[in-house]
Amino acid sequence: MNRFIFFLILFSLGCNSSNDSKNYQELKENKGIGPITNVVLNNPIDLSMASSGEKLFNQLCTACHMVKEESIGPSISGILDRRSPEWVMNLLLNPNQMLEEDPIAKDLLVEYNNIYMYNQNLIEEEAREILEYFRTLD
Repeated sequence: MNRFIFFLILFSLGCNSSNDSKNYQELKENKGIGPITNVVLNNPIDLSMASSGEKLFNQLCTACHMVKEESIGPSISGILDRRSPEWVMNLLLNPNQMLEEDPIAKDLLVEYNNIYMYNQNLIEEEAREILEYFRTLD
C-alpha cells in the first residue's frame, strides 16, 4: 500500500511539471493583441535604445511598476523570461484591449486589483525602446 501511495505522488508530481512547462510555453508563445506580430531581438542589446527606454520607463511607468518588486502592478525584472517580446510591446501600445481580451492580461488585471494600466499613447519606437531597456534587466 505504501508503494502505491509513493508512486501516486511521483506520478502526480510528474504530471504537474509537464503541465507547468506546457503553461510556460503557452505564455511565451502568446503574442498578445495589437499591431506587433514579430519582434527580432538583436544581440548585443542596443544601449542607446535601452537608455531612451529607461528614461521613458522612469517618466511613465514607475508610478505603478518597480523593477525588482511588485507594486500597484507587477515587477518588471524577468518580464522577457515570462512573456514574449510581442506581448510586452502590445501591452505597452494597446493596454485597454489587451486587458479586456488577452487571457494573460485579464488574469493580471484580476491579480492586481482590477487596476487598469494607463494608456500612455506610446508610438511603436518608444515601446521598442522600453522593451530594449527591459532586456538590460534580465
